Amino acid sequence: ADFKEALLGLYTKAGVKTTPVTFLMTDNQIVKEHFLVFLNDLLATGLITDLFSQEDKDNFCNSVRNECKGAGILDTPENLWDFFIDKVRKYLHVILCFSPVGDKFRIRARQFPALVNCTVFDWFHSWPHEALVSVSQRFLMEIPDLEEEVRENIAYHMAYVHQTTSQAAVRFRDMLRRHVYSTPKSFLELISLYKGLLQQKRDELKANRERLENGVDKIAQASAQVADL
Repeated sequence: ADFKEALLGLYTKAGVKTTPVTFLMTDNQIVKEHFLVFLNDLLATGLITDLFSQEDKDNFCNSVRNECKGAGILDTPENLWDFFIDKVRKYLHVILCFSPVGDKFRIRARQFPALVNCTVFDWFHSWPHEALVSVSQRFLMEIPDLEEEVRENIAYHMAYVHQTTSQAAVRFRDMLRRHVYSTPKSFLELISLYKGLLQQKRDELKANRERLENGVDKIAQASAQVADL
């Protein structure tokens, strides 16, 4: 129900409000395979047959009636509906982020051919060493009080760790026939983990320093009071 409501909202934005809109979905979000039936129809024709009630259709047709007549098209129910769907095709774009690893994508591509026939593929391969270093340096620049030389060394080490992990994953697969994936997303998570741990340790050091400074101040105050006595 929530997925249908989301799709109806997209149709409203694109077909009624004439708003360019992009629908982004990852394979992890496909909790039911029936979602792919809707996506297949959407990609193939722009029309999802089971999505609309008659009331939905009437509302959409009425919402584009003036625009349709302004375009010189006779406002019959069929023309109004076609006009609405054409607007959806023009203003609604779909981005699907699927992993090609394993059998799931191949099976889905056979069952729902529009996933392949009606899309343009962008394949994201492993990042080269230079890209890993560049990306890590970019995110490490967000960390305050980090010297340039230290930042550069950390960036190169992160790239080394990621590539070493990828090589180990290949050996693991060859030896045990089990797949472990080290992806660009894993690398970004590595950077995020480092930044989080660094901030945590900095906060702990700051708290310890403040506690020690407060202790020293109290000792100094006590010493002064003893001297006055």
